[in-house]
Amino acid sequence: MKKTILPLLFAIVATSCATVNYTYEGKAFRKSAESITQEDLKRNLYVIASDEMEGRETGSEGQKKAGRYMIAQYQKMGVSYPAPLKSFYQTVPASFMQTKTRGGNLPESENILAYIEGSEKPEELIVISAHYDHVGVQNGQVYNGADDDGSGTVAVMEIAEALQKAKKSGHGPKRSVLFLHVTGEEHGLIGSDYYAKNPVFPLANTVANLNIDMIGRCDPDNCGKDYVYVIGSEMLSTDLKKINEAANNKTVKLELNYKYDDPNDKMRLYYRSDHYNFAKNNVPVAFYFDGIHADYHKPTDDADKIDYEALQKRTQLVFATAWELANRQDRIVVDGKNTR
Repeated sequence: MKKTILPLLFAIVATSCATVNYTYEGKAFRKSAESITQEDLKRNLYVIASDEMEGRETGSEGQKKAGRYMIAQYQKMGVSYPAPLKSFYQTVPASFMQTKTRGGNLPESENILAYIEGSEKPEELIVISAHYDHVGVQNGQVYNGADDDGSGTVAVMEIAEALQKAKKSGHGPKRSVLFLHVTGEEHGLIGSDYYAKNPVFPLANTVANLNIDMIGRCDPDNCGKDYVYVIGSEMLSTDLKKINEAANNKTVKLELNYKYDDPNDKMRLYYRSDHYNFAKNNVPVAFYFDGIHADYHKPTDDADKIDYEALQKRTQLVFATAWELANRQDRIVVDGKNTR
């Protein structure tokens, strides 16, 4: 009996492993995507963008307090940090901050990194990023930065939780995923520049960077629409744009607006968020953005003005794109050049 049962059991296990469904129609993806909720996004954003965080000025105690809250959430999820760091923090020295700043005398600060190791190709990496700093307190008014970039910060956290839920159910990402919260964006993309110069994992192994900077509001041209601006997704890899569009078509079905991909774009947004420090190192990028609204860089950018349904859908789009990038058989091809 043992000689017949053991091969049979092995065959059942092997068949089960071979038929794990990573498609968008599969249970693993659907359950994970559905775990990204408006309630969770709102709960975290009301903390990150509260007056208690004092506008999260780079290197300030308010920013550090926000960072400690984020780390506590990762610990509750069961998501740890990259082993080479020995903690969630990548210190950005004051000397680096001061040589890169657009002005002022910035103190030492920290990037915050969380990490899920891949099950099959752990050496290959997807980076999902957002900056968690803002502009602090000015003239006695707190600039809470709920959209800029509290929205991106909580989106990255929700994506991490969704992937961790998939991992716990036996459907974790095949490639590793790094959740990168960078400091100093408001002073000149400093934290992402430091990471690119001091990567925890080789940039050559980094498949793509999905960067989220303001996805909770609408701009005057698009209010009332289900949309998101996607910037730079085909600059370095036509695969990345196709994957993002397919993910969108099979899930949230947003209107993808490529206005800012125009080489003549006067706002030059391709250069103005943290993805660019990956792009200039030949890592394919996609930057998700909602546009410039009336409360941009004003003390009125508060959590009660966020469109949480839009924030949820945009977060789910980034998650769906990351899911495909992490689980597809072949890494995407770099077939373009960062010529802009």
